[in-house]
Amino acid sequence: MSMRSFLAANREAASVCFGLNRELDEQSLAVFLQRATSDDLLAVLLPRLEDKEVSAVVDFVSGLMHKHLSKQEYHQLFLND
Repeated sequence: MSMRSFLAANREAASVCFGLNRELDEQSLAVFLQRATSDDLLAVLLPRLEDKEVSAVVDFVSGLMHKHLSKQEYHQLFLND
């Protein structure tokens, strides 16, 4: 099953499970991140974050992209260039 198919089928799934195997971890992380970036959740959470927490999240995610994406992938996938 492709990641896109899995996400479509499990968008409303009640559980996210980590630690059983890599494939399930990746699928669970995708669902987790989609939920964590919902407009409703972000509207409540972001104003409550401290400045240092905002910086820490940006630094962490940027660091992962820098480590795992080529410059071309970054521009294409993240910046939509």
